[in-house]
Amino acid sequence: MTDWRLLLTRPAEECAALAATLAEQGVYASSLPLLDIQPLEETPEQRAVILDLDRYQAVIVVSKPAARLGLDLLDRYWPQPPARQAWFSVGAATGQLLDDYGLDVGWPENGDDSEALLELPRLHEALAVPAPRVLILRGEGGREFLAERLRGQGVAVDYLELYRRVLPEYPEGELARRVSSERLNGLVISSGQGFEHLRQLAAGSWSELSRLPLFVPSPRVAELARAAGARIVVDCRGASAAALLAALRAYPATAF
Repeated sequence: MTDWRLLLTRPAEECAALAATLAEQGVYASSLPLLDIQPLEETPEQRAVILDLDRYQAVIVVSKPAARLGLDLLDRYWPQPPARQAWFSVGAATGQLLDDYGLDVGWPENGDDSEALLELPRLHEALAVPAPRVLILRGEGGREFLAERLRGQGVAVDYLELYRRVLPEYPEGELARRVSSERLNGLVISSGQGFEHLRQLAAGSWSELSRLPLFVPSPRVAELARAAGARIVVDCRGASAAALLAALRAYPATAF
């Protein structure tokens, strides 16, 4: 596993935490954040949704930024959250933020993705009522697959969009230069939008960079990457450090 030299692309704070965990395992990591989180200004529509929070049988939080910003809204408008309301997160790290706040939260143990969440028995139990409603806390345009699947099961789904993800500004050719100068042999992304930003920043060097092993968090992102020409895609079945480390052990650098 120590042969891996990885490029991390999460938001800066998450990159730093992941790099420290990898370093403990002897894995070199270089951070080039491809997602910058910008909170959205509160709108009357947002306020109306959060004030009607008790309409929903379940609230699903898709990311740590959504959790932090959503909890800020709870503090402002719901000093005592609605009783008997089930909360869910896509991953354990997000779920822990909600749990620390004191919410009744569940998350899948077998993967940090929408597919694993949809299989969670507790979610099915929460929605086993007439005309169930779900609120998804997310960034702009995220987790469409999750809402589509729920609506296909007869669930009414609303969004509360709390932030946007933008590509930070880098000099032209910075991605290829970083990979070359630091002799990186693997790329790590945490979302579909992270992959789109990777392609955007790669520009004309994508053909070369697409030959590097690409570690992704879910089958959906793996499919997106393969369709864009990525040659070696490793589905970690989760975005956590533990999921990435398990994938690195299963696929040593010397295997490629």
